[in-house]
Amino acid sequence: MTPDEATAVATIEHWLEGFNARDAEVQVDTFNFPHVRLAGGRFQTIEDGDAMRRQNETGTERLKAEGWGYTTLEAIEPVQSGPGKVHVVVHYARRREDGTVYNEFDSLWIVTDQGGHWGVQFRSSYLGAQ
Repeated sequence: MTPDEATAVATIEHWLEGFNARDAEVQVDTFNFPHVRLAGGRFQTIEDGDAMRRQNETGTERLKAEGWGYTTLEAIEPVQSGPGKVHVVVHYARRREDGTVYNEFDSLWIVTDQGGHWGVQFRSSYLGAQ
């Protein structure tokens, strides 16, 4: 694994820590903006950290409603990399508080270097596509 690939993996792992803690500041710090997500056949752009914080608030309510306890990273693999950009394939499992898996999905995350800050710039997810 190259140093950039290791940084990209570490960035995603740190994001997951923040996601599970519902810590919007960690999530903002591990993204580069504008951030683009493709899921359910639709693109969504998160313009900046403030928009990310707002999304975190509504996302927390949605996660609670579906019985979410935490998410685990089941697999992670850098598949392409070049100067300033790494493509990473990830497999996540959403779990209830008791550890029961209720949803698993694959995603492609693109982590970029913007002026020395490595952050997730793009996500394409199969969440809900099972």
